[in-house]
Amino acid sequence: MIKLQLSFHDTFPFKKDEITTIIKTASEDKGLDDNLSNLMDRTGFGNSKVESLIKWVTRAGLVKEKKLTSEGEIINKLDCHLKSLNSEWLMHFYLSFGTYGLNKPPKNIAEWGGWTYFVYDFIPNYISFKKKDLEEISKKNFVEASDKSIKKDFSILLRAYTENYGLKAIQFIKETEDKETKITTYKTGESIPPNIYLIGYFLAKLWERDFEKETSVLTDEILYHKMGLTQVLGITSDTLQDYLNQLESLGIIEQRRTVVPYQTIARWDDPLILLEKAYVNQ
Repeated sequence: MIKLQLSFHDTFPFKKDEITTIIKTASEDKGLDDNLSNLMDRTGFGNSKVESLIKWVTRAGLVKEKKLTSEGEIINKLDCHLKSLNSEWLMHFYLSFGTYGLNKPPKNIAEWGGWTYFVYDFIPNYISFKKKDLEEISKKNFVEASDKSIKKDFSILLRAYTENYGLKAIQFIKETEDKETKITTYKTGESIPPNIYLIGYFLAKLWERDFEKETSVLTDEILYHKMGLTQVLGITSDTLQDYLNQLESLGIIEQRRTVVPYQTIARWDDPLILLEKAYVNQ
């Protein structure tokens, strides 16, 4: 049966100031490959919180096997306090894959758990919703999950996007409360766009996942992929085409649009160079 896979947080919400502590600790010689007692001393957090934060930062793409990833090293060097929108977008990008990262996408998106389902399935179909809507509709996919866990876990997810200490700055999700009913409505599709070089990085990483070493692909395969850039950025295919045009102007890709089917050609060398440029040119 399909599992929700959202209980990793152990009720500890995503907080950037705490994530920065874990990043700093991971950058030290021992990284996070230390016993729990030492990690508690080094971070100042209790045992349950340390374990939860390590899971958060791992899912966010900044740590792997108790060491900083290349992305984590770039953030530690260029945005160690997570003040940049680039860092929020980057963490959102990796959180959207649950624990599966850039593996080949599943046939059923919900197989990768609640976060992946939320970003790539639920939001594209419900750009405006109430928490109760999310809970009721999600039950149909995660039938083994209890009502309590669905309420608790999706609350943590929504808070990650709507609280000031989370990923609120990118406005991937916005919340408004009705003054009379006090009911909160969540809306998508009004996010602050990522830096164009960061979009190039996302494209490069998804290209590796979906097309491997191919240097040229059909543009429609980028525009309409079921777990692609439109969903993770919360945009339309037309907006994505605008971004592709900007990437072409920077020499990151080439587009062949003389005759159909249109093609896109990769012209970058290393995705990490694009990630660094996102911070240099922010």
